[in-house]
Amino acid sequence: MAATIHLLGAADAAVLDRVADDVFDDAIRPGALREFLARPDHHLAVAVEAGVVVGFASAVDYVHPDKPRELWINEVGVAGPYRQRGLAKALLQALFVKARALHCAEAWVLTERGNDAALGLYRSLGGEQMPDDTVGFTFCL
Repeated sequence: MAATIHLLGAADAAVLDRVADDVFDDAIRPGALREFLARPDHHLAVAVEAGVVVGFASAVDYVHPDKPRELWINEVGVAGPYRQRGLAKALLQALFVKARALHCAEAWVLTERGNDAALGLYRSLGGEQMPDDTVGFTFCL
């Protein structure tokens, strides 16, 4: 059976009742899931096979006062046994379709320089690598 790709909406939290191991980093928090799905600027694409979520990609679309709308791809995860089947690519393509419908001018994602799987995935979708001087920071709040 092949996995199917779904873009979840506010009423779809139950889809994540069955998730394969190592898809998400941590256990799903039901309240956070409902809040995420209720927000129209938050997007969650999932790959489902035999009723089990085996992959996901999440993103947020946002606007700036001086820039066109953008899609920030937050995270992509596929369970180990389902990797190398094109699911991550299909999940991102579903998010890109949504982004185009929202009139986003571009989408972007960050990853570690040594994450060869992610680098290959993003290049296979036509992504252009940011300049080497791009640096990320995190802040504890």
